[in-house]
Amino acid sequence: MRPIVLLLLVSVSAVAPADGLDDVADHDRARRALERGEVRPIGEILRAVSARVAGEVVGVEFEREHGGWRYELKLIAPDGRLLEVEVDAATARILEVEED
Repeated sequence: MRPIVLLLLVSVSAVAPADGLDDVADHDRARRALERGEVRPIGEILRAVSARVAGEVVGVEFEREHGGWRYELKLIAPDGRLLEVEVDAATARILEVEED
């Protein structure tokens, strides 16, 4: 029984880093865009969003869309709903809020 558990743990750990690669790529892209002056710092983005949308941030994605950089934030609202907030990374303007 123990070899099976060990095999499962090795299999899961071998897959887990691949899931994190998107986060690393997002981080690197965001850092480079910030260095070039194309986007605002994530702290500023989070403050702008929290001033308009109540909830706890549980996920962040950074992507190029419609010719500009966007942050896609996942929030859990106080009432338990999962919200997706799309933010223009250059201006910190909220573009869309929807239930996910």
